[in-house]
Amino acid sequence: MDVGDIYSVEIPHSGGHEQAGTRPAVIVQAPQFQNQLPTIHPDSLNGLALTSVALVFQLRAIDKRKIKKRIGRLSESHLAQLREFVKALLPFA
Repeated sequence: MDVGDIYSVEIPHSGGHEQAGTRPAVIVQAPQFQNQLPTIHPDSLNGLALTSVALVFQLRAIDKRKIKKRIGRLSESHLAQLREFVKALLPFA
């Protein structure tokens, strides 16, 4: 798994309002969180079927056993945008 890869993962329901179930997830590392979330449109590289929003404020660690299969990969421009959002969200990173 590399930073920017998109995997299908099983996110357990926590009882709150967070996303749960099988979802696409981007592999990130702690590398600017603006007023909007990064939107990723489907293309042949990322393998997404629908336009997706990266919910960077819902970062979480997921047990490797919950990771299902690789869907695709973010383009370099989408990955750079996501890094900026994460960096702003986690300024100590």
